[in-house]
Amino acid sequence: MYLVVFRNRKRADIDQAAYAAEADRMEAMASQQPGYISFKGYVSDDGEVVALSEWASEEAARNWGRVAEHRAAQARGREAYYADYTLFACDNPRIHRFTSQD
Repeated sequence: MYLVVFRNRKRADIDQAAYAAEADRMEAMASQQPGYISFKGYVSDDGEVVALSEWASEEAARNWGRVAEHRAAQARGREAYYADYTLFACDNPRIHRFTSQD
């Protein structure tokens, strides 16, 4: 498994509807890519967003990063939406699981 963590903060003046529409479109496109496993996003109390995507391999994640529409959306994000972001990527992360017996 390959894990991508995208932490970001949006600019205060963004067009929220346009951003949401683009994010929904990218999520739908990503889910159709070979090797896609899952995507979840969370917003913290201070406004930071953490988006987690899981891929079958680094190659699958990098291939998604090369899709032309995704690259264009990334450029728009830097130009119009994000104040800052950090991307973390990890191949074969250490995984610990717990499941209650209840």
